[in-house]
Amino acid sequence: MNAALASNKRRCGIVDLGRASYRSVHRLQEALVATRRAGHIDDVLLLVEHDPVITVGRSDDGQSLRTSRKLLARRGIEIVDCERGGKATYHGPGQLVGYPIIDLRRGEIDLHEYLRRLERVLIVALAGVGVPGHRRDGMTGVWVANRKIAAIGVAVRNWVTFHGFALNVTCDLAPFEWIVPCGLAGVEITSVEEVSPKAVDIAVMSRLVAEAFCRVFEVEGYLLDGEELSQVVASISLGCGHG
Repeated sequence: MNAALASNKRRCGIVDLGRASYRSVHRLQEALVATRRAGHIDDVLLLVEHDPVITVGRSDDGQSLRTSRKLLARRGIEIVDCERGGKATYHGPGQLVGYPIIDLRRGEIDLHEYLRRLERVLIVALAGVGVPGHRRDGMTGVWVANRKIAAIGVAVRNWVTFHGFALNVTCDLAPFEWIVPCGLAGVEITSVEEVSPKAVDIAVMSRLVAEAFCRVFEVEGYLLDGEELSQVVASISLGCGHG
C-alpha cells in the first residue's frame, strides 16, 4: 500500500550542488524554470552554499546597504540585484540556501500558501536539531525567539517558482551588519550553531530540510546529481533550438 501511495505523489528531484557562485546557480534556475514550465522535468529542489554575496531584491528602496559597494567589493563581497521579492540579504559559506523549482499549478497552491509552506519546511527541519523556530505575523521568514534565523524571498514565472530560502547554519554572521537584513532595521540575526543544543553542520541540515520539504509539499523526493541535471537541461535546450 505504501508503494502505491508513493507512486501517486508528485516527484521532486533533490540536488545538492555543494558550494557554488550565486550567478552560476541563478543561470541554472533560469534554465530549470523554462524546462519545468514545458513539462520536461519534475519539480526540483536545489540545495547549495554560496560564495560570499549580497543579493538585493526588487522591493529594495536603496537604503539596504550600510557599507559602500566599493568597500564591500574590497572585502570580496559581490553584490547582485535580482528579481526575487524582498530587499537585501547575505549568502555565504555555512548557510544552506534552497531554490525550489515548482510548478504551482500542479499542486494548486497560491503564492501565499507557498510562502507559508516554505516557513513550515524550515520550522520542521529546525525541530530536528532541537531549535524552536516560529513565524512572525506579517513577516516572511523564520525566527527563534526574537532573532531571525532564515530568510525567504521568491519569484514566480508562469506559475513556476524560483529563488527561495536561506537558513543560517554555521555561517559567519558579521556580514549581516553590513546590510539592513530584509529591510528590517534593528533585527538580530542568529544561526543554528548559536541556538541548537546539538552539534550541527550543513550536511545534517541539508538532509533535514530535504526530508521536511518532501513531507510538507507531499512529494516523493529522489536524489539527483547536479551535473546530470545540467546535462539534461542543456540537451533539452539544444533540442528545442534545433526544432
